[in-house]
Amino acid sequence: MTSPTITPQLDLDSEQLARAYERESATRQFESGKRLVGDLALVPGERVLDVGCGTGRLAEHIADIVGPSGSVLGIDPLVERIAIARGRSRAHLAFEVGDARDLGGLSDASFDAVLLNAVFHWLPDKAGPLSSFIRVLRPGGRLGLTTWPPGQRTMLQQARLEVLAEPPFDRHVRPADGVLFRVDEDRMRALLGQAGFTDIRIELRPAEQTFADAEAAIRYSEASAFGNFLGHLPVELRARAREEIRRQLQAKVGDQPVVRREHRMVVFARKPEGA
Repeated sequence: MTSPTITPQLDLDSEQLARAYERESATRQFESGKRLVGDLALVPGERVLDVGCGTGRLAEHIADIVGPSGSVLGIDPLVERIAIARGRSRAHLAFEVGDARDLGGLSDASFDAVLLNAVFHWLPDKAGPLSSFIRVLRPGGRLGLTTWPPGQRTMLQQARLEVLAEPPFDRHVRPADGVLFRVDEDRMRALLGQAGFTDIRIELRPAEQTFADAEAAIRYSEASAFGNFLGHLPVELRARAREEIRRQLQAKVGDQPVVRREHRMVVFARKPEGA
């Protein structure tokens, strides 16, 4: 039987989660994002769209690279995160509440680069956003993104699956991959090609994150998932499920840190010069 599609809920985010993400992402998503930015080889004067910018750390870093002669727009559908990001605003760095699925307010060919750092797997529909990205890119403009491919399961994900398979949590259906929508390399190439991108390059890079204990690993996942870590459960069951997952994960690692080892998919593509 096919599991129902459960999409991420944006209204589960909170100021507390947003501030936790601001702290947690400083040495995690931000660092991987800086590597993506380096690979895109941005230069002063370029116009950049950061989709799913979160609290704006990476967009601020990009603004330092493109300088006052360039510009950066960060968009994110999470109001609390944009509120923090706006504290980083300056003349050539702006933030707006916005969604990758609806870029209708942005002009055609208005950016030299579009990037998504750890965002693409949150999008149930891929084709629509990719069509929007290529529309807002100038001819020859670049797309860069990082995402998680399918077929990987961390210890935390395994512990969560095991707990959610037990009563009373099992009465509330959740797909094995949660609210993530991952695609493999072949599907990614097909999607990019269908959208009109060329010069497609896809790399799988090893990624490792270390957390002091199970509690730290869960806090990071909660902040990154903007309330969707256990968002499918009734409110009265969430604290109980969280504690069971923490115990299960801690039992798996004992007195050792929690190490998350995966491969990150890093994707680059270009809008044809004549498009």
